[in-house]
Amino acid sequence: MSERKSPAKALIVLVAVVLLGAAGFYYLNRAGDTVASPALDKAQTTKTLQSLAELDGKAPSRRSLNVQAWNTTEGARVLFVEARELPMFDLRLIFAAGSSQDGATPGVAMLTNAMLNEGVAGKDVGAIAEGFEGLGADFGNGSYKDMAVASLRSLSASDKREPALALFAEVVGKPTFPADALARIKNQVLAGFEYQKQNPGKLASLELMSRLYGDHPYAHPSEGTEQSIPPISLAQLQAFHEKAYAAGNVVIALVGDLSRSDAEAIAAQVSAALPKGPALAKIPEPVQPKASIGHIEYPSKQTHLLLAQLGIDRADPDYAALSLGNQILGGGGFGTRLMTEVREKRGLTYGVYSGFSPMQARGPFNINLQTRAEMSEGTLKLVQDVLADYLKTGPTQKELDDAKRELAGSFPLSTASNADIVSQLGAMGFYNLPLSYLEDFMQQSQALTVEQVKTALNKHLSADKMVIVTAGPTVAQKPLPAPTDKPAEQPLGVPEH
Repeated sequence: MSERKSPAKALIVLVAVVLLGAAGFYYLNRAGDTVASPALDKAQTTKTLQSLAELDGKAPSRRSLNVQAWNTTEGARVLFVEARELPMFDLRLIFAAGSSQDGATPGVAMLTNAMLNEGVAGKDVGAIAEGFEGLGADFGNGSYKDMAVASLRSLSASDKREPALALFAEVVGKPTFPADALARIKNQVLAGFEYQKQNPGKLASLELMSRLYGDHPYAHPSEGTEQSIPPISLAQLQAFHEKAYAAGNVVIALVGDLSRSDAEAIAAQVSAALPKGPALAKIPEPVQPKASIGHIEYPSKQTHLLLAQLGIDRADPDYAALSLGNQILGGGGFGTRLMTEVREKRGLTYGVYSGFSPMQARGPFNINLQTRAEMSEGTLKLVQDVLADYLKTGPTQKELDDAKRELAGSFPLSTASNADIVSQLGAMGFYNLPLSYLEDFMQQSQALTVEQVKTALNKHLSADKMVIVTAGPTVAQKPLPAPTDKPAEQPLGVPEH
Protein backbone atom coordinates (compact mmCIF):
# COMPACT_ATOMS: atom_id res chain seq x y z
CA MET A 1 0.00 0.00 0.00
CA SER A 2 1.16 3.50 -0.54
CA GLU A 3 1.96 5.82 2.32
CA ARG A 4 -1.09 7.45 3.85
CA LYS A 5 -1.19 11.18 4.47
CA SER A 6 -4.67 11.33 6.04
CA PRO A 7 -6.37 8.90 8.42
CA ALA A 8 -9.68 9.39 6.62
CA LYS A 9 -8.40 7.84 3.42
CA ALA A 10 -8.81 4.15 2.71
CA LEU A 11 -5.61 2.19 3.14
CA ILE A 12 -6.12 -0.61 0.68
CA VAL A 13 -4.02 -1.81 -2.26
CA LEU A 14 -0.38 -2.69 -1.86
CA VAL A 15 1.86 -2.74 -4.89
CA ALA A 16 2.43 -6.47 -5.27
CA VAL A 17 4.08 -7.23 -8.54
CA VAL A 18 4.68 -4.69 -11.24
CA LEU A 19 7.03 -1.74 -11.00
CA LEU A 20 6.81 0.21 -14.18
CA GLY A 21 10.41 1.42 -14.27
CA ALA A 22 11.80 4.92 -14.36
CA ALA A 23 11.21 7.84 -16.69
CA GLY A 24 11.42 7.27 -20.45
CA PHE A 25 14.55 7.66 -22.51
CA TYR A 26 14.78 10.28 -25.20
CA TYR A 27 17.28 9.17 -27.81
CA LEU A 28 18.29 12.52 -29.26
CA ASN A 29 21.82 12.00 -30.47
CA ARG A 30 23.20 10.70 -33.74
CA ALA A 31 21.22 8.26 -35.89
CA GLY A 32 22.74 4.84 -36.36
CA ASP A 33 22.63 1.33 -34.92
CA THR A 34 19.59 1.81 -32.70
CA VAL A 35 16.16 0.34 -32.22
CA ALA A 36 14.90 3.60 -30.77
CA SER A 37 11.79 5.10 -32.25
CA PRO A 38 12.35 6.23 -35.85
CA ALA A 39 10.00 9.11 -35.11
CA LEU A 40 12.38 10.34 -32.44
CA ASP A 41 15.36 10.05 -34.74
CA LYS A 42 13.51 11.97 -37.45
CA ALA A 43 12.69 14.68 -34.93
CA GLN A 44 16.35 15.60 -34.62
CA THR A 45 17.24 18.95 -36.07
CA THR A 46 20.34 19.67 -38.06
CA LYS A 47 21.39 22.32 -35.57
CA THR A 48 22.04 21.59 -31.91
CA LEU A 49 20.90 24.08 -29.33
CA GLN A 50 23.89 26.09 -28.11
CA SER A 51 23.04 25.34 -24.47
CA LEU A 52 23.12 21.60 -25.16
CA ALA A 53 26.31 21.87 -27.19
CA GLU A 54 28.06 23.51 -24.26
CA LEU A 55 27.07 20.60 -22.01
CA ASP A 56 28.38 17.94 -24.39
CA GLY A 57 31.08 15.89 -22.75
CA LYS A 58 30.71 17.55 -19.37
CA ALA A 59 29.87 15.55 -16.28
CA PRO A 60 26.48 16.60 -14.90
CA SER A 61 26.50 18.34 -11.54
CA ARG A 62 25.18 16.34 -8.60
CA ARG A 63 24.28 17.32 -5.09
CA SER A 64 27.01 16.19 -2.74
CA LEU A 65 25.60 14.55 0.37
CA ASN A 66 27.51 14.27 3.61
CA VAL A 67 25.81 11.16 5.01
CA GLN A 68 26.45 10.65 8.71
CA ALA A 69 25.60 7.36 10.44
CA TRP A 70 25.49 5.97 13.95
CA ASN A 71 23.50 3.60 16.16
CA THR A 72 21.28 4.56 19.08
CA THR A 73 21.66 3.01 22.51
CA GLU A 74 18.71 0.69 21.74
CA GLY A 75 20.30 -0.52 18.48
CA ALA A 76 18.51 1.56 15.85
CA ARG A 77 20.56 2.43 12.76
CA VAL A 78 20.54 6.19 11.98
CA LEU A 79 21.44 7.98 8.73
CA PHE A 80 21.45 11.79 8.70
CA VAL A 81 22.04 14.56 6.17
CA GLU A 82 22.11 18.17 7.29
CA ALA A 83 20.20 20.42 4.87
CA ARG A 84 19.78 24.04 5.95
CA GLU A 85 18.02 25.38 2.86
CA LEU A 86 14.52 25.12 4.36
CA PRO A 87 13.42 25.51 8.01
CA MET A 88 12.04 21.98 8.22
CA PHE A 89 13.07 18.35 8.53
CA ASP A 90 11.95 14.95 7.24
CA LEU A 91 12.06 11.88 9.47
CA ARG A 92 11.40 8.36 8.21
CA LEU A 93 11.41 5.11 10.19
CA ILE A 94 11.84 1.93 8.13
CA PHE A 95 11.01 -1.30 9.94
CA ALA A 96 11.62 -4.83 8.68
CA ALA A 97 7.91 -5.30 9.30
CA GLY A 98 6.38 -5.85 5.88
CA SER A 99 4.11 -8.68 4.78
CA SER A 100 7.10 -11.03 4.46
CA GLN A 101 6.96 -11.12 8.28
CA ASP A 102 3.25 -12.07 8.36
CA GLY A 103 4.00 -15.72 9.06
CA ALA A 104 0.79 -17.75 9.17
CA THR A 105 -1.39 -14.62 9.37
CA PRO A 106 -1.42 -12.79 6.01
CA GLY A 107 -2.39 -9.16 6.51
CA VAL A 108 -1.23 -8.72 10.11
CA ALA A 109 1.70 -6.49 9.07
CA MET A 110 -0.54 -4.27 6.96
CA LEU A 111 -3.20 -3.93 9.67
CA THR A 112 -0.61 -3.15 12.34
CA ASN A 113 0.85 -0.34 10.27
CA ALA A 114 -2.56 1.01 9.29
CA MET A 115 -3.61 1.17 12.95
CA LEU A 116 -0.62 3.20 14.18
CA ASN A 117 -2.36 6.57 14.03
CA GLU A 118 -5.84 5.35 14.98
CA GLY A 119 -5.31 5.94 18.69
CA VAL A 120 -2.88 6.65 21.52
CA ALA A 121 -3.56 7.21 25.22
CA GLY A 122 -6.06 10.06 25.48
CA LYS A 123 -6.33 10.69 21.74
CA ASP A 124 -8.41 9.11 18.98
CA VAL A 125 -7.64 9.26 15.26
CA GLY A 126 -9.24 12.70 14.90
CA ALA A 127 -7.30 14.21 17.78
CA ILE A 128 -4.05 12.78 16.41
CA ALA A 129 -4.71 14.30 12.99
CA GLU A 130 -5.60 17.64 14.54
CA GLY A 131 -2.46 17.51 16.66
CA PHE A 132 -0.17 17.14 13.64
CA GLU A 133 -2.10 19.65 11.53
CA GLY A 134 -2.09 22.24 14.32
CA LEU A 135 1.70 22.09 14.36
CA GLY A 136 2.03 22.27 10.59
CA ALA A 137 3.37 18.70 10.63
CA ASP A 138 2.59 15.81 8.31
CA PHE A 139 2.38 12.14 9.35
CA GLY A 140 2.55 9.27 6.87
CA ASN A 141 2.65 5.49 7.03
CA GLY A 142 2.70 2.54 4.68
CA SER A 143 3.31 -1.21 4.48
CA TYR A 144 4.99 -3.21 1.72
CA LYS A 145 6.50 -6.64 1.08
CA ASP A 146 9.79 -6.04 2.89
CA MET A 147 9.14 -3.05 5.07
CA ALA A 148 6.74 -0.85 6.96
CA VAL A 149 7.36 2.87 7.28
CA ALA A 150 6.25 5.80 9.41
CA SER A 151 7.25 9.33 8.52
CA LEU A 152 7.08 12.85 9.88
CA ARG A 153 7.64 16.20 8.20
CA SER A 154 7.78 19.18 10.54
CA LEU A 155 9.13 22.67 10.92
CA SER A 156 12.51 22.61 12.62
CA ALA A 157 11.87 25.44 15.09
CA SER A 158 11.88 23.91 18.56
CA ASP A 159 8.38 25.13 19.48
CA LYS A 160 6.96 23.11 16.55
CA ARG A 161 9.51 20.31 16.37
CA GLU A 162 9.33 19.14 19.97
CA PRO A 163 5.54 18.65 20.26
CA ALA A 164 5.41 17.09 16.78
CA LEU A 165 8.13 14.60 17.74
CA ALA A 166 6.43 13.82 21.04
CA LEU A 167 3.17 12.99 19.25
CA PHE A 168 5.00 11.02 16.54
CA ALA A 169 6.87 8.97 19.16
CA GLU A 170 3.56 8.09 20.84
CA VAL A 171 1.88 7.11 17.59
CA VAL A 172 4.70 4.84 16.46
CA GLY A 173 5.81 3.53 19.83
CA LYS A 174 2.62 3.24 21.87
CA PRO A 175 -0.47 2.84 19.66
CA THR A 176 -3.58 1.63 21.48
CA PHE A 177 -5.20 -0.24 18.55
CA PRO A 178 -8.83 0.73 19.30
CA ALA A 179 -11.33 -2.00 18.48
CA ASP A 180 -13.73 0.22 16.55
CA ALA A 181 -10.94 1.41 14.28
CA LEU A 182 -9.86 -2.17 13.60
CA ALA A 183 -13.41 -3.12 12.61
CA ARG A 184 -13.63 -0.13 10.26
CA ILE A 185 -10.30 -0.83 8.59
CA LYS A 186 -11.11 -4.52 8.17
CA ASN A 187 -14.31 -3.53 6.38
CA GLN A 188 -12.34 -1.26 4.07
CA VAL A 189 -9.90 -4.05 3.26
CA LEU A 190 -12.67 -6.57 2.64
CA ALA A 191 -14.38 -4.09 0.32
CA GLY A 192 -11.09 -3.84 -1.54
CA PHE A 193 -11.07 -7.59 -2.06
CA GLU A 194 -14.48 -7.33 -3.72
CA TYR A 195 -13.13 -4.67 -6.05
CA GLN A 196 -10.14 -6.85 -6.92
CA LYS A 197 -12.52 -9.47 -8.32
CA GLN A 198 -13.46 -6.94 -11.01
CA ASN A 199 -9.81 -6.18 -11.83
CA PRO A 200 -8.26 -8.81 -14.12
CA GLY A 201 -4.83 -7.20 -13.84
CA LYS A 202 -4.87 -7.58 -10.06
CA LEU A 203 -6.13 -11.14 -10.29
CA ALA A 204 -3.33 -11.97 -12.72
CA SER A 205 -0.68 -10.37 -10.50
CA LEU A 206 -1.83 -12.34 -7.46
CA GLU A 207 -1.71 -15.58 -9.44
CA LEU A 208 1.70 -14.67 -10.81
CA MET A 209 3.20 -14.08 -7.37
CA SER A 210 1.74 -17.34 -6.11
CA ARG A 211 3.27 -19.27 -9.01
CA LEU A 212 6.59 -17.43 -8.82
CA TYR A 213 7.16 -17.77 -5.07
CA GLY A 214 5.25 -20.87 -4.01
CA ASP A 215 5.55 -21.21 -0.21
CA HIS A 216 7.91 -18.23 0.17
CA PRO A 217 6.77 -15.22 2.29
CA TYR A 218 6.61 -13.06 -0.86
CA ALA A 219 3.93 -15.28 -2.36
CA HIS A 220 0.90 -14.10 -0.41
CA PRO A 221 -0.68 -10.67 -1.00
CA SER A 222 0.54 -7.96 1.34
CA GLU A 223 -3.01 -6.91 2.17
CA GLY A 224 -3.93 -10.44 3.29
CA THR A 225 -6.87 -12.45 1.99
CA GLU A 226 -10.62 -12.64 2.48
CA GLN A 227 -10.05 -15.60 4.79
CA SER A 228 -7.12 -14.22 6.81
CA ILE A 229 -8.28 -10.67 7.61
CA PRO A 230 -11.54 -11.23 9.59
CA PRO A 231 -10.08 -13.34 12.44
CA ILE A 232 -7.03 -11.11 13.10
CA SER A 233 -7.31 -9.90 16.69
CA LEU A 234 -6.10 -6.87 18.62
CA ALA A 235 -3.80 -9.18 20.58
CA GLN A 236 -2.13 -10.30 17.34
CA LEU A 237 -1.56 -6.67 16.28
CA GLN A 238 -0.10 -5.82 19.67
CA ALA A 239 2.22 -8.83 19.54
CA PHE A 240 3.35 -7.99 16.01
CA HIS A 241 4.00 -4.38 17.00
CA GLU A 242 6.01 -5.42 20.05
CA LYS A 243 8.18 -7.70 17.90
CA ALA A 244 8.47 -5.93 14.56
CA TYR A 245 8.44 -2.28 15.65
CA ALA A 246 11.31 -2.80 18.06
CA ALA A 247 14.21 -0.34 18.16
CA GLY A 248 16.66 -2.99 16.97
CA ASN A 249 14.51 -3.61 13.89
CA VAL A 250 14.39 -0.05 12.54
CA VAL A 251 16.41 2.32 10.38
CA ILE A 252 15.98 6.01 11.18
CA ALA A 253 16.53 8.36 8.23
CA LEU A 254 16.68 12.07 8.99
CA VAL A 255 17.21 15.07 6.68
CA GLY A 256 16.79 18.78 7.25
CA ASP A 257 17.53 21.97 9.10
CA LEU A 258 19.18 20.28 12.07
CA SER A 259 22.61 20.10 13.65
CA ARG A 260 24.26 16.78 14.39
CA SER A 261 23.39 17.17 18.06
CA ASP A 262 19.77 17.92 17.13
CA ALA A 263 19.66 14.80 14.97
CA GLU A 264 21.17 12.66 17.69
CA ALA A 265 18.58 13.90 20.19
CA ILE A 266 15.70 13.21 17.79
CA ALA A 267 16.96 9.71 16.97
CA ALA A 268 17.47 8.95 20.67
CA GLN A 269 13.96 10.18 21.53
CA VAL A 270 12.29 8.10 18.84
CA SER A 271 14.40 5.02 19.49
CA ALA A 272 13.67 5.12 23.23
CA ALA A 273 9.93 5.32 22.56
CA LEU A 274 9.89 2.06 20.60
CA PRO A 275 9.56 -1.42 22.09
CA LYS A 276 12.89 -2.95 23.07
CA GLY A 277 14.07 -5.84 20.93
CA PRO A 278 16.48 -7.06 18.23
CA ALA A 279 16.27 -7.05 14.45
CA LEU A 280 14.12 -9.78 12.96
CA ALA A 281 15.81 -12.55 11.03
CA LYS A 282 16.22 -11.96 7.31
CA ILE A 283 13.75 -13.93 5.22
CA PRO A 284 15.14 -16.88 3.22
CA GLU A 285 15.87 -16.83 -0.48
CA PRO A 286 13.10 -18.23 -2.72
CA VAL A 287 13.47 -21.38 -4.78
CA GLN A 288 13.61 -20.97 -8.56
CA PRO A 289 10.20 -22.06 -9.93
CA LYS A 290 9.67 -24.06 -13.08
CA ALA A 291 8.54 -22.19 -16.18
CA SER A 292 4.76 -22.29 -16.51
CA ILE A 293 1.77 -20.66 -18.18
CA GLY A 294 -1.53 -19.99 -16.42
CA HIS A 295 -4.71 -18.36 -17.68
CA ILE A 296 -7.56 -16.59 -15.89
CA GLU A 297 -10.76 -16.49 -17.92
CA TYR A 298 -12.24 -13.00 -17.81
CA PRO A 299 -14.76 -11.27 -20.10
CA SER A 300 -12.98 -8.33 -21.70
CA LYS A 301 -11.85 -6.86 -25.01
CA GLN A 302 -8.26 -7.03 -23.86
CA THR A 303 -5.98 -9.64 -22.35
CA HIS A 304 -3.46 -8.90 -19.62
CA LEU A 305 -0.08 -10.54 -20.21
CA LEU A 306 2.26 -10.87 -17.21
CA LEU A 307 5.65 -12.55 -17.50
CA ALA A 308 8.09 -12.91 -14.61
CA GLN A 309 11.05 -14.77 -13.20
CA LEU A 310 13.18 -14.36 -10.10
CA GLY A 311 15.53 -11.40 -10.36
CA ILE A 312 17.97 -10.14 -7.76
CA ASP A 313 18.13 -8.94 -4.17
CA ARG A 314 18.91 -5.28 -3.50
CA ALA A 315 22.54 -5.88 -2.55
CA ASP A 316 23.44 -7.72 -5.76
CA PRO A 317 26.64 -6.29 -7.31
CA ASP A 318 25.05 -6.46 -10.78
CA TYR A 319 22.31 -3.99 -9.82
CA ALA A 320 23.73 -1.08 -11.84
CA ALA A 321 24.27 -3.19 -14.98
CA LEU A 322 20.79 -4.71 -14.77
CA SER A 323 19.15 -1.34 -14.17
CA LEU A 324 20.78 0.14 -17.24
CA GLY A 325 20.13 -2.98 -19.31
CA ASN A 326 16.46 -2.99 -18.36
CA GLN A 327 16.06 0.66 -19.30
CA ILE A 328 16.96 -0.31 -22.84
CA LEU A 329 14.73 -3.38 -22.89
CA GLY A 330 11.50 -1.97 -21.49
CA GLY A 331 12.03 0.27 -18.48
CA GLY A 332 12.26 3.59 -20.25
CA GLY A 333 8.99 4.09 -22.12
CA PHE A 334 9.12 5.08 -25.79
CA GLY A 335 12.24 4.02 -27.65
CA THR A 336 12.81 0.82 -25.69
CA ARG A 337 13.01 -2.44 -27.58
CA LEU A 338 9.72 -3.74 -26.26
CA MET A 339 7.82 -0.51 -26.87
CA THR A 340 9.29 -0.17 -30.35
CA GLU A 341 8.44 -3.69 -31.49
CA VAL A 342 5.07 -4.12 -29.78
CA ARG A 343 3.51 -0.66 -29.89
CA GLU A 344 5.32 1.59 -32.34
CA LYS A 345 5.72 -0.91 -35.16
CA ARG A 346 2.54 -2.93 -34.71
CA GLY A 347 0.11 -0.94 -32.55
CA LEU A 348 -0.57 -3.94 -30.31
CA THR A 349 -0.58 -2.22 -26.93
CA TYR A 350 -0.94 1.09 -25.17
CA GLY A 351 2.25 0.40 -23.22
CA VAL A 352 4.61 -2.45 -22.40
CA TYR A 353 7.03 -2.29 -19.51
CA SER A 354 9.75 -4.37 -17.90
CA GLY A 355 11.46 -3.98 -14.55
CA PHE A 356 13.47 -5.51 -11.75
CA SER A 357 12.03 -5.22 -8.23
CA PRO A 358 15.00 -6.07 -6.00
CA MET A 359 14.15 -6.66 -2.35
CA GLN A 360 15.73 -8.24 0.74
CA ALA A 361 15.48 -11.57 -1.02
CA ARG A 362 15.30 -12.04 -4.79
CA GLY A 363 12.50 -9.89 -6.10
CA PRO A 364 10.74 -10.43 -9.43
CA PHE A 365 11.73 -9.35 -12.91
CA ASN A 366 8.51 -8.52 -14.75
CA ILE A 367 7.21 -7.74 -18.19
CA ASN A 368 3.59 -6.60 -18.35
CA LEU A 369 1.16 -5.29 -20.95
CA GLN A 370 -2.41 -5.40 -22.21
CA THR A 371 -3.31 -6.23 -25.80
CA ARG A 372 -6.27 -7.10 -28.00
CA ALA A 373 -7.69 -10.43 -26.90
CA GLU A 374 -7.70 -11.78 -30.48
CA MET A 375 -3.96 -11.12 -30.80
CA SER A 376 -2.85 -12.10 -27.32
CA GLU A 377 -1.07 -15.33 -28.26
CA GLY A 378 0.90 -13.69 -31.03
CA THR A 379 1.76 -10.71 -28.86
CA LEU A 380 2.99 -12.99 -26.07
CA LYS A 381 5.23 -14.79 -28.57
CA LEU A 382 6.54 -11.46 -29.88
CA VAL A 383 7.44 -10.28 -26.37
CA GLN A 384 9.24 -13.55 -25.68
CA ASP A 385 11.15 -13.24 -28.96
CA VAL A 386 12.22 -9.66 -28.18
CA LEU A 387 13.56 -10.74 -24.80
CA ALA A 388 15.37 -13.75 -26.25
CA ASP A 389 16.96 -11.64 -28.99
CA TYR A 390 18.04 -8.97 -26.51
CA LEU A 391 19.70 -11.54 -24.26
CA LYS A 392 21.44 -13.00 -27.29
CA THR A 393 22.75 -9.77 -28.77
CA GLY A 394 22.90 -7.39 -25.82
CA PRO A 395 22.49 -3.64 -26.22
CA THR A 396 24.09 -1.67 -29.02
CA GLN A 397 26.74 0.90 -28.15
CA LYS A 398 24.34 3.69 -29.08
CA GLU A 399 21.61 2.30 -26.84
CA LEU A 400 24.06 2.10 -23.95
CA ASP A 401 25.43 5.59 -24.55
CA ASP A 402 21.92 7.02 -24.69
CA ALA A 403 20.93 5.19 -21.51
CA LYS A 404 23.98 6.52 -19.69
CA ARG A 405 23.26 10.04 -20.86
CA GLU A 406 19.64 9.81 -19.71
CA LEU A 407 20.69 8.43 -16.33
CA ALA A 408 23.28 11.16 -15.86
CA GLY A 409 20.67 13.79 -16.60
CA SER A 410 17.88 12.37 -14.46
CA PHE A 411 19.78 10.96 -11.49
CA PRO A 412 20.21 14.33 -9.73
CA LEU A 413 16.43 14.37 -9.31
CA SER A 414 16.83 11.52 -6.82
CA THR A 415 18.30 14.02 -4.35
CA ALA A 416 16.45 17.15 -5.47
CA SER A 417 14.43 17.55 -2.27
CA ASN A 418 14.64 16.57 1.38
CA ALA A 419 11.87 14.05 0.80
CA ASP A 420 13.91 12.46 -2.00
CA ILE A 421 17.02 12.34 0.16
CA VAL A 422 15.27 10.80 3.16
CA SER A 423 13.88 8.08 0.87
CA GLN A 424 17.38 7.34 -0.42
CA LEU A 425 18.80 7.24 3.10
CA GLY A 426 16.05 4.88 4.20
CA ALA A 427 16.80 2.47 1.37
CA MET A 428 20.55 2.67 2.01
CA GLY A 429 20.08 1.84 5.68
CA PHE A 430 17.43 -0.82 5.21
CA TYR A 431 19.34 -2.72 2.53
CA ASN A 432 22.70 -2.12 4.24
CA LEU A 433 24.19 -0.23 1.30
CA PRO A 434 27.41 1.79 1.73
CA LEU A 435 27.14 5.47 2.65
CA SER A 436 28.80 6.26 -0.69
CA TYR A 437 26.13 4.29 -2.55
CA LEU A 438 24.70 7.14 -4.64
CA GLU A 439 28.10 8.21 -5.93
CA ASP A 440 29.18 4.59 -6.42
CA PHE A 441 26.04 3.79 -8.44
CA MET A 442 26.64 6.65 -10.86
CA GLN A 443 30.31 5.79 -11.32
CA GLN A 444 29.54 2.11 -11.88
CA SER A 445 26.76 2.88 -14.35
CA GLN A 446 28.80 5.32 -16.40
CA ALA A 447 31.74 2.87 -16.62
CA LEU A 448 29.70 -0.08 -17.91
CA THR A 449 30.48 -1.64 -21.28
CA VAL A 450 28.12 -3.36 -23.70
CA GLU A 451 29.65 -6.72 -22.84
CA GLN A 452 29.28 -6.18 -19.08
CA VAL A 453 25.59 -5.33 -19.44
CA LYS A 454 25.01 -8.32 -21.71
CA THR A 455 26.84 -10.64 -19.30
CA ALA A 456 24.84 -9.42 -16.31
CA LEU A 457 21.52 -9.82 -18.12
CA ASN A 458 22.32 -13.38 -19.15
CA LYS A 459 23.59 -14.23 -15.67
CA HIS A 460 20.26 -13.34 -14.07
CA LEU A 461 17.66 -13.81 -16.83
CA SER A 462 16.69 -16.62 -19.14
CA ALA A 463 14.07 -16.52 -21.88
CA ASP A 464 12.98 -20.08 -21.09
CA LYS A 465 12.41 -19.62 -17.33
CA MET A 466 9.40 -17.32 -17.52
CA VAL A 467 6.36 -17.81 -15.33
CA ILE A 468 3.46 -16.45 -17.38
CA VAL A 469 -0.09 -15.55 -16.39
CA THR A 470 -2.72 -14.18 -18.76
CA ALA A 471 -6.15 -12.80 -17.91
CA GLY A 472 -8.81 -12.28 -20.55
CA PRO A 473 -11.33 -14.07 -22.78
CA THR A 474 -10.73 -17.17 -24.84
CA VAL A 475 -11.32 -16.06 -28.43
CA ALA A 476 -10.19 -17.03 -31.92
CA GLN A 477 -6.76 -15.64 -32.63
CA LYS A 478 -5.69 -13.42 -35.50
CA PRO A 479 -2.22 -13.10 -37.01
CA LEU A 480 -0.13 -10.12 -35.97
CA PRO A 481 0.26 -7.24 -38.42
CA ALA A 482 3.59 -6.87 -40.15
CA PRO A 483 5.92 -4.30 -38.56
CA THR A 484 5.70 -0.84 -40.07
CA ASP A 485 6.48 2.76 -39.23
CA LYS A 486 2.74 3.51 -39.42
CA PRO A 487 0.62 0.66 -37.98
CA ALA A 488 -2.79 0.28 -39.62
CA GLU A 489 -4.39 -0.08 -36.19
CA GLN A 490 -3.41 2.28 -33.42
CA PRO A 491 -3.28 0.99 -29.83
CA LEU A 492 -6.49 0.82 -27.87
CA GLY A 493 -7.15 3.78 -25.59
CA VAL A 494 -6.57 3.95 -21.88
CA PRO A 495 -5.72 0.48 -20.55
CA GLU A 496 -8.60 -1.34 -18.87
CA HIS A 497 -8.54 -1.29 -15.07
